[in-house]
Amino acid sequence: MTKLTLTPGAVTLAELERLYRDGLDAELDRACRPAVEASQEQVQKAAAGEAAVYGINTGFGKLASTRIAPADTAQLQRNLILSHCCGVGEALPAPIVRLMMALKLLSLGRGASGVRWEIIACLEDMMAKNVVPVVPRQGSVGASGDLAPLAHMTAVMIGEGEAVYDGARMEGGAAMRAAGLQPVVLGPKEGLALINGTQCSTAMALAGLFGAWRAGLTSLVTGALSTDAAMGSAAPFREEMHTLRGQPGQIAAAATLRALMADSEIRESHREGDERVQDPYCLRCQPQVAGACLDLLRQAGNTLRIEANAATDNPLVLTESGDIVSGGNFHAEPVAFAADQIALAIAELGSIAQRRIAMLVNPTLSFGLPAFLTPKPGLNSGFMIAEVTAAALMSENKQRANPCSTDSTPTSADQEDHVSMAAHGARRLGPMNHNLSRIIGIEWLVAAQGVELRAPLQTSHALQKALARLRDAVPALDDDRYLAPDLGAAAGLVEAGAALAACRDVAFPDLEA
Repeated sequence: MTKLTLTPGAVTLAELERLYRDGLDAELDRACRPAVEASQEQVQKAAAGEAAVYGINTGFGKLASTRIAPADTAQLQRNLILSHCCGVGEALPAPIVRLMMALKLLSLGRGASGVRWEIIACLEDMMAKNVVPVVPRQGSVGASGDLAPLAHMTAVMIGEGEAVYDGARMEGGAAMRAAGLQPVVLGPKEGLALINGTQCSTAMALAGLFGAWRAGLTSLVTGALSTDAAMGSAAPFREEMHTLRGQPGQIAAAATLRALMADSEIRESHREGDERVQDPYCLRCQPQVAGACLDLLRQAGNTLRIEANAATDNPLVLTESGDIVSGGNFHAEPVAFAADQIALAIAELGSIAQRRIAMLVNPTLSFGLPAFLTPKPGLNSGFMIAEVTAAALMSENKQRANPCSTDSTPTSADQEDHVSMAAHGARRLGPMNHNLSRIIGIEWLVAAQGVELRAPLQTSHALQKALARLRDAVPALDDDRYLAPDLGAAAGLVEAGAALAACRDVAFPDLEA
């Protein structure tokens, strides 16, 4: 498997997306090793000293005032991991767990955590051998780090917990042995360094970001196809109009829509003499809505990129000053806000796409298309209930888009009295993206049907490729048939980026632009 070398403090969203989507192994640039070892030496000195240093020779959280003898250090760290393995619910998908492991590598590689290089090597080897810890989805409130999820990851490193190896779920120690790996014995602070941090929340938020960005770009393709199907105007996409406003996402979305619709026969057929003055907002305001969503996703992406490069455990080892300082970098408020932003964008992309679906199946709005896009309305219902399904998914996403970051609750005997709720804020993004992909998939189906009903007029060359890609998987709807598999197939194409690949000659906005 291809291995990606990551530079702590300088990783890009593109690299993180490759790790997530392509299942790449991760290793740290060895240039970071001296800083890692310098911080570890500082921790060893503190562990042997008389002064109380949180998490090194003390208990944790509310028990921070309890001193721990040097002889009990290893037991302290082991107990920390086992006691924090309190996650519940289904296991996170392997790509998210592997991304979480890579993010933990990046954090440790900043040289502020005080771990031995052996800990980093263990994580790298687990990724290389595809030992994937079983990490339950629920149990983190996103402050003091993602304690429970990261504890389940760390448990496998010490030969405990559960992992998936070679397709089988097994006890963590057995998975390590089967892969030819030796569990580690945790030294001073190492358990705390591994479970303090925002890596689980950030991994889930990044997965949500990547899915939302792909779906958002695909909605430009299906939105352009819907515009042609409805014989809508491309005039609202003119460059001068969007330059006057200056919003970058809007400008980029309009440029892509213009490129997608260039040379459409359908568009040219009604450029003159069209009795309609303005299209509904779901067509006319696509650049404004989709562009604002893209801008929001870019803002969230920038936050998550910074977080992916951050040292977020506690205490942090400041090697230049020689201090070990207890603080709060584990508090995932930035991730929680980013997750809420992503959720808003997902909900809005689905909302406007659903309105385009509703417009196309409605004969009073679709400018001459048959009711519900069936050639034989009445005998056939066509896409009547597919539109209802899209409405149900849209409403579900709108409900889920309510902010999670504003919902704090005190924990740990009020020592941790304000938390971010980043973990479940990020966890909801996966189901929301699944819903969004199904909405956009339904739009692809109805827009393609509408365009085909405009024959012999043809849509643009770019959109013909998107239509052909859909027809490779789903035939046009003539008489009614069992539609659920068609909806599933279209959603799968959206999630795979098939429409974007089909329109590869068109320039789409870049996430890190």
